[in-house]
Amino acid sequence: MPQLVFAVAAFVGTHFLMSHPLRAPIVGRLGERGFMGVYSLVAFATLGWVYLAWQGVPPQDPLWPVGDGIWAVATAIMLVASVLLVGSLIGNPALPDPDAAAKPVPAARGVYAITRHPMMWAFGLWALTHVLVYPIPAQIVLAVGIAILSLAGAALQDAKKRSLQPQRWREWEARTSYLPFAAIAAGRARFGGFRPHDLAGGMVVWLVATWAHIPLAGWAAGIWRWVGA
Repeated sequence: MPQLVFAVAAFVGTHFLMSHPLRAPIVGRLGERGFMGVYSLVAFATLGWVYLAWQGVPPQDPLWPVGDGIWAVATAIMLVASVLLVGSLIGNPALPDPDAAAKPVPAARGVYAITRHPMMWAFGLWALTHVLVYPIPAQIVLAVGIAILSLAGAALQDAKKRSLQPQRWREWEARTSYLPFAAIAAGRARFGGFRPHDLAGGMVVWLVATWAHIPLAGWAAGIWRWVGA
């Protein structure tokens, strides 16, 4: 367990350091391609350490019983996470756009009406569901690391975008929210406007990813716990 804690901390910590305070100095010395090479090497090395440390953790007892009620809640949360993830892949205003200055700031719709960081919240919800259904200390350490990387990373992304695109990003922030549904509750955005691929794609990812637990982990997840019973 101590090695897993250190490995997760190294994976998360190096990501933040290289994405923010160390990025400019490394790019200045090695260039953008050199930076990406170093970044990828460090990411893969620390992720490999996480995997090896996880494999070395002895069997652990769950901290609470997991029945059908918890599984049903986790399954529903993962469906939401899948829609957020797929909906974030196309039309993300946070991605670089050389023509952005010539375009008006769009109204938030679909997953972006829910949160301006749908992909990051998808990973955060993934972490939550895995703690709910697999509540062993090792899983909690891994899930907390992923949640910090995703949700703290989203907040840091806001600050970075605010400095790079002060006017446009502040306009986008005014129409959206960091916390899910906060902009809708405040009347700054309206629920709806999902594209067909947001919902259909999210459903497919949800079904495939939960089914994959059967061959990969040896136990059924999501609706397959009941469909395959």
